[in-house]
Amino acid sequence: MITAGPTREPIDPVRYISNRSSGKMGYAIAEAALQDRHEVVLISGPVNLPPPRGAKLISVTTSDEMFGAVHRHAPDCEILVMCAAVADYKPATVAHQKIKRREKTELALKLVPTRDVLASLPQDRQYLVVGFAAETDNLEKNALKKLQNKNCDLIVANDVSRADAGVESDENEVTIFFRDGEREKIARASKKNIARELVKIFANTREKRLTKKTR
Repeated sequence: MITAGPTREPIDPVRYISNRSSGKMGYAIAEAALQDRHEVVLISGPVNLPPPRGAKLISVTTSDEMFGAVHRHAPDCEILVMCAAVADYKPATVAHQKIKRREKTELALKLVPTRDVLASLPQDRQYLVVGFAAETDNLEKNALKKLQNKNCDLIVANDVSRADAGVESDENEVTIFFRDGEREKIARASKKNIARELVKIFANTREKRLTKKTR
């Protein structure tokens, strides 16, 4: 199961808070998994991408919808790839009508934390959890902190401060951090090529974990 794209947190009927995620990395992982003959459930926020043929697509908009979809379907998966850029905050209240502009009047928007999908996953689970860390600074430190605090099995980190890779780009460069302290770097390449490498790593990691449990 793969999550992809951004979420949109409504302010009023015509405005929302979101982020620059294009969904390209998550969709590329879904396509690579399908090519390797895996069954794929793709939970996607709003993107301008055609759904991969053969994937079960579940469309969501808000972080609450993403939270609900993940918890409904995660128990049935073997690998959960949390690639979506889920909003960390949302407006405390949503206006039922469009907020009108008032000259020389400031507008303060109160934000509250969204529900943390990764942190909410059960500690005792049968499926592998892959987290993603999009960082602008201290990539290794922040990725390792997220790996530990969110109880991921591995985490894929990338530097989104670069203009030539990452968010909205067709290329990426990532470092994978594992719970046993190992790490693996994939040099800058197309997201489709990186996705193929990641799918192999995810599958191998799950096989190793299953082998340990049967010993």
